[in-house]
Amino acid sequence: MTVTLTAFAAGLVLSLSTIVALGPQNVHILRMGLTRQHVALTVAVCLLGDALLIGLSVAGLSRLLADQERMHGALIGAGVVFLLMYGWQAAQRARRGASTPGTDAVSHTPLSKRQAVAAALGFSLLNPHAWLDTTVIIGTASLAWGATNAPWFGAGALTGSGLWFVAFAALAVLLGRRLQAARLWRALDVLVAALMWGMAAWLLSSLW
Repeated sequence: MTVTLTAFAAGLVLSLSTIVALGPQNVHILRMGLTRQHVALTVAVCLLGDALLIGLSVAGLSRLLADQERMHGALIGAGVVFLLMYGWQAAQRARRGASTPGTDAVSHTPLSKRQAVAAALGFSLLNPHAWLDTTVIIGTASLAWGATNAPWFGAGALTGSGLWFVAFAALAVLLGRRLQAARLWRALDVLVAALMWGMAAWLLSSLW
């Protein structure tokens, strides 16, 4: 029982230590929270995506991908395309300078539930940070706990993701009620575009 709890705690701490970084998934949750659009739905879908990746990684996906260079390259390519597209959308919002919270700056219409789910799935399953954290870091670390306690390690990692997503989204909602200036929204979109394009460039460089 002590080993089980230790494995759970180790997974939780490792998950929190890796997920806090300002990656694409967190940036998306931040924007949805600030604009108060489908926040609970976004958090739920992101958590579901993390559950899928963590479960597969603990089951041995990290070792499988290590021997599949083509699959690795395909995942990186999909991530690059997704990041470039989202960065372009953020750049367009910054250029047009929409100042209405809760709307998309390009179309001036709120995101539908389907669009919110699609975006959250993209940032969860096509997110290079998510694959790196789960398949390389969490997946590899789970090997140290053996077949018996690895699932508990994975459960702890998933709990850490859930705690962070809920707390981060709640904070974003609270901040969103105070951030109404167009300049702040434009600055956020510039930051998002730079982050997405920079990460896409970094991923491309890793192929050579």
